[in-house]
Amino acid sequence: MRAMMTVAMIFGGAGAAAASEDAGFLPWQDPAAVAQGQAIYTDHCAACHGDRLQGQPDWQSRDDDGYLPAPPHDPSGHTWHHPDRQLFEITKYGIEAMVGNGYRSRMGGYADILSDTEIAAVLAYIKSTWPSRVIEVHDRINRDSAQN
Repeated sequence: MRAMMTVAMIFGGAGAAAASEDAGFLPWQDPAAVAQGQAIYTDHCAACHGDRLQGQPDWQSRDDDGYLPAPPHDPSGHTWHHPDRQLFEITKYGIEAMVGNGYRSRMGGYADILSDTEIAAVLAYIKSTWPSRVIEVHDRINRDSAQN
């Protein structure tokens, strides 16, 4: 809820809230937001998630220390299986905070590093790279999530 209110304020109040109930709030069709997101992704995300969003090898198997490698954000991964709100919260607060119960991840939250607008731009860049069939499914996931 806290993230939705923040994102609604970022993207214009009631209009953004209505958009979030439709197909999500990420500005993935806004060329300026996507370009900003790509630059931020390159600086803050590509080292682990890959310069082509390909993730780290064997990303579904825990390493010797019990951590999962960084997953891909391309269609081969599961990023698109999650609604915008959840992706935003994971990026802002970190996966450990979102999952809880002692879940361990090497990716901390970016709340003290990136603004909410920058986080949304990174996620918009990622979404903009997906093929239309994946975007259609992701939009449906957003609509279904908004109804719950």
